[in-house]
Amino acid sequence: MELQPAPRQIKAPSFLDASIPLIVLVVLLSLSVYLYGSDSSYGANQIALFVAAFVGVIIGLKNGYGWADIEQAMVKGISLSLGALLILFSVGALIGTWLLAGTVPSLIYYGLQLLDPSWFYAASCLLCAVVALSIGSSWTTAATIGVALIGVAAGLGMSPAVTAGAIVSGAYFGDKMSPVSETTNLAPAVAGSNLFDHIRHMTWTTIPSLVLALIIFAVMGFNADASADDSQIRAISEALQQHFVISPIMLVPLLVLMAMAVKKVPAFPTVFIGALLGGLWAVLFQPELVAKMADPALNSFLATLKVVWTTLHGGFVIETQNAELDKLLNGGGMVKMLNTCWLIFSAMMFGAVLEHIGLLRKFVEAILHKAHSTGSLITSTIATCIATNILTADQYMAIVMPGRMFKEEYERRGLAPVNLSRTLEDGGTITSPLIPWNTCGAYMHGVLNVNPLDYAMYAFFNLINPVLAVIYAYMGIKVLKLTPPDTPITAAVQGNK
Repeated sequence: MELQPAPRQIKAPSFLDASIPLIVLVVLLSLSVYLYGSDSSYGANQIALFVAAFVGVIIGLKNGYGWADIEQAMVKGISLSLGALLILFSVGALIGTWLLAGTVPSLIYYGLQLLDPSWFYAASCLLCAVVALSIGSSWTTAATIGVALIGVAAGLGMSPAVTAGAIVSGAYFGDKMSPVSETTNLAPAVAGSNLFDHIRHMTWTTIPSLVLALIIFAVMGFNADASADDSQIRAISEALQQHFVISPIMLVPLLVLMAMAVKKVPAFPTVFIGALLGGLWAVLFQPELVAKMADPALNSFLATLKVVWTTLHGGFVIETQNAELDKLLNGGGMVKMLNTCWLIFSAMMFGAVLEHIGLLRKFVEAILHKAHSTGSLITSTIATCIATNILTADQYMAIVMPGRMFKEEYERRGLAPVNLSRTLEDGGTITSPLIPWNTCGAYMHGVLNVNPLDYAMYAFFNLINPVLAVIYAYMGIKVLKLTPPDTPITAAVQGNK
């Protein structure tokens, strides 16, 4: 009779096991930033994530996990990011064709006429907040309105880092508060709360955070030393008119994209259709520009097709005799997103290893032992969401994992589910774009061309919101207790610590 191999004995990880990959990652990322500066995300950070992931693999093998199981977990973890990668490639194509079509140049032109440096930062934040609230997507907002605002900032001589911080602040406020946002629906689903109860409960931390952020942006705007005078703005505006047909008609691709987003068309087809529409708009309304870029060896139809096709994958390139304007207008293309996709790929692999071998759960178990009060529990949840954003590099993981791990504890302590769902957003959704290797941070870097390490200190809404949530938790402000089954949560009496 053939003997069956003995089942593998899996050993629970120790706290030291859980700490080692994180320590390795922090050391390597710090060294990467020290050695490469703002270029650290162009390869060095990816290597750091690979090395830290394989340190986790070694610990997993030591604890009895098989290589095949760990490899399968890596593949599964990476596959979770494929939807984001498709969107990212489409955004690259969209930026390229919208530059060629005159959509982004028109937005920049009108922005230069309307936005004054003294209130530019606050207006940028508020504009992105309104757009993201209506369409439920911080990514789409950043890729459209955000790209244009970065261009306007360059024209006005404003700081790109502060502008990016204002864009991210507004976009994530709108994303967080929109009932059509994925994360806004995901958090209450994980926590077991009602969507609109969840949104109402979030207003207590979210709206004050936005108001404080707008005040700071307004103060910074009034004190900004804008380097562009009227003659510079006039020169940029004239150059835009010289090289592009500037017209409100050029904004139609943006309106179509927003309409599809409001109608809840999935993000990937929405953005890619927007990119193709941009190519069509370029052919219809920028014929002289397209003709200048066309290959004279081809007939007119094939030459035009090649220009649009090249822009979709290679981006838009123009020489205007104005170095600043060239820097502003040259960009886009799927190929420009390859590095960002590489970063996301590496980060998701690292997070998948740590989740599969139980290292993340080990941290949560250690946290719960010390979270005795409601304030410390909510603070621990926020800290866990931030840590999950760092370790798994994905905001959805930063909502789902802590939600699953803390849900039972919130129920045991008699806390209403809306407390957990709000906390998951305060700690998970909000902090994701501040981390360079997180899918959201990498996306914002790829779209806005500003490193998260540069704009993070200016994303005031994203910084204030988790802090305000902790203050509310310890002061017992809007911390709702569970009510009897026949009493709706919305009528719950406010609890204390």
